[in-house]
Amino acid sequence: MRKPVKPLLFAAVALSLLLSACGTSGNSSAPVSTPAPGGGSSLVVGTPVPNTGGNGSAVAINGAGATFPFPLYSRWFYDYAFVDPAVRFNYQAIGSGGGIKQVTAKTVDFGASDAIMTDEQLQAAPGVQMFPSVAGAEVLAYNLTGADGKPLTALIKFPYTAVADIYLGKIKKWNDPVLVKANPDVQLPDKDILVVHRSDGSGTTFIFTDYLSKVSPDWKSTVGNAASVQWPVGLGGKGNDGVAGTVSQNDGALGYVELAYALTNKLSYGVPQNKAGQYLDPKDPKVVQSAMADFGTDLGDKLAISIVDAPGQQSYPLAGYTYLLFYMDMQDCAKAEKLVAFYKWAQSDGIKDATDLNYIPLPDQVKQQALAKLSKMTCQGKPLGG
Repeated sequence: MRKPVKPLLFAAVALSLLLSACGTSGNSSAPVSTPAPGGGSSLVVGTPVPNTGGNGSAVAINGAGATFPFPLYSRWFYDYAFVDPAVRFNYQAIGSGGGIKQVTAKTVDFGASDAIMTDEQLQAAPGVQMFPSVAGAEVLAYNLTGADGKPLTALIKFPYTAVADIYLGKIKKWNDPVLVKANPDVQLPDKDILVVHRSDGSGTTFIFTDYLSKVSPDWKSTVGNAASVQWPVGLGGKGNDGVAGTVSQNDGALGYVELAYALTNKLSYGVPQNKAGQYLDPKDPKVVQSAMADFGTDLGDKLAISIVDAPGQQSYPLAGYTYLLFYMDMQDCAKAEKLVAFYKWAQSDGIKDATDLNYIPLPDQVKQQALAKLSKMTCQGKPLGG
């Protein structure tokens, strides 16, 4: 029987959430979090080869990129070490921009991004294919003492264009009439809104600014949609954990983070109004599933699609897919076979980890498209296993 491991911390993300119900045997190791070059968190996971009787070594697979799915990837890489003890993952959560750069430079075996790669980026990395892993929701994490002097914990409602107006610097106070009218049961204080945003190239930012560009013509024309933008106002934080940490340390702060980060760090959060006028809590997986359904299951050759500002009555407006980036023809056949096996496991037995951490598994039709593409991966020009 496995002995329980003691929880560690991954940056601001509590590892107790990531490792709940996990354990380790005498020949296995718990995940180790170390500083990554340029910031972010690095996760090394694997089961060492036993000292006695072993004549090989673990296949080390290096990856880098998105922080949006970091809580889930941490759990996946840890759990997969028990499924296949011969593989060891080293993942640096440095942001989608960094992941795209590193996979393009071939300094890692795979990348990870929430941002949809542009045609120019794909041309710079010939042979790279995006593979959706899961979908997730972003929320507006806040830290605010109410007018009565007590910390607010309400699900604050942000009317349709209000979030864009806050990030444009047009709405400056928590008790702005627009916010007060939408939240009649909340005592919003006369306090400045401290806007917090990502400072690194980020897929979380790509999803967020994609949403802002959809709901606000002003945002679209002046700032636009990208993994890194020129922010009109606010403070920057590196990674989802950096934004979460900045919000938690400053009364009046508001920032955008992936839902798992808000829940893990016990941050209060608010939600934007959807296109149909509803306010929905993304802790209900059905509202993200509804957004996915609104845009269909044909993800095209890129296997990537935006699902922000979905039109459905019960669709959450600030959600997106996150992607793993693989080269379709790899040079290291052992690594290629391990990556294919891992992705298949993640889309089957790994689904439970996703739902446990408030991520949304792929619709069956999307998963089948991805697996069909994955079956065409080669090594040195030859079919895997051939």
